[in-house]
Amino acid sequence: MAAHIIRRLLTGIPTLLVIVTIAFFMMRVAPGGPFDRERALPVEIERNVLKAYHLDQPLVLQYRDYLLGVLRGDFGPSFKYRDFTVAELLATGFPASLEVGGLAILLAVGLGITLGTLAALRQNTGADHAVMATAMTGITVPNFVMAPLLTLIFGVWLRWLPVAGWNGGAPANLILPVTALALPQIAYIARLTRGSLIEVLHADYIRTARAKGLRERIVIVRHALKGALMPVVSYLGPATAQLVTGSVVIETIFGIPGIGRYFVQGALNRDYTLVMGTVITYAVLIILLNLAVDLLYGLLDPKVKQR
Repeated sequence: MAAHIIRRLLTGIPTLLVIVTIAFFMMRVAPGGPFDRERALPVEIERNVLKAYHLDQPLVLQYRDYLLGVLRGDFGPSFKYRDFTVAELLATGFPASLEVGGLAILLAVGLGITLGTLAALRQNTGADHAVMATAMTGITVPNFVMAPLLTLIFGVWLRWLPVAGWNGGAPANLILPVTALALPQIAYIARLTRGSLIEVLHADYIRTARAKGLRERIVIVRHALKGALMPVVSYLGPATAQLVTGSVVIETIFGIPGIGRYFVQGALNRDYTLVMGTVITYAVLIILLNLAVDLLYGLLDPKVKQR
């Protein structure tokens, strides 16, 4: 197991290097720069500013220096938030994104698997149609529509919950953003669980288990669900990384101080280092979560060998 984990982590290093390289050169090749929106500066002052941030060097040298800094854990200074380094900004925003995204994925997994299982066991009944209709609604209605709608109903009309603000991660402030973020994932997971479980329930080993006289609950929980959850586990890797790194829409609407807003603001402001720091954070999460998915495969299906 330890050898498998080390091997997968080493395999992820070239992938991470490719991502960093592509993002680095795309940011710099695109038109514009981090100081283009500043008031017109004298040539000498502009030259000094570029020199201070090493932007006067050839791209190859900038790339080399940036990689060396990343290896030391230094993502460089932010070009727009000039009193902060990129690492400080990410450390400030990541806990909020982690809390909201983590709670959202837990809610999505719990409700999605439950609803998908119910729909599969009641295939082509009213319950099945209701679950799938709800799932399709959750998929088709985007966050930027669902979030204001939830705010309007539960925050403005009913006045049960605050419409925005973080308040140190108070439970009342978490309910609406977590729900809005989780709803599309609940829909996807429910559909994946339903389709996979229906297929597994017609497998030979399920017929054998029933022929042995096992109770239906044991057949479903101990045998069918293990195989049915394989597609769900595959989906959870990138889905979890996406939720944890923060939804820009959700963070903006509810005023959450997460890292999603930094990515958008960095892209708009041409803040090279801030965008790169966010991209690297997201890439590392994807690699680690895909490793976790591989390990879960081994637990769900003994036939999957980790060599």
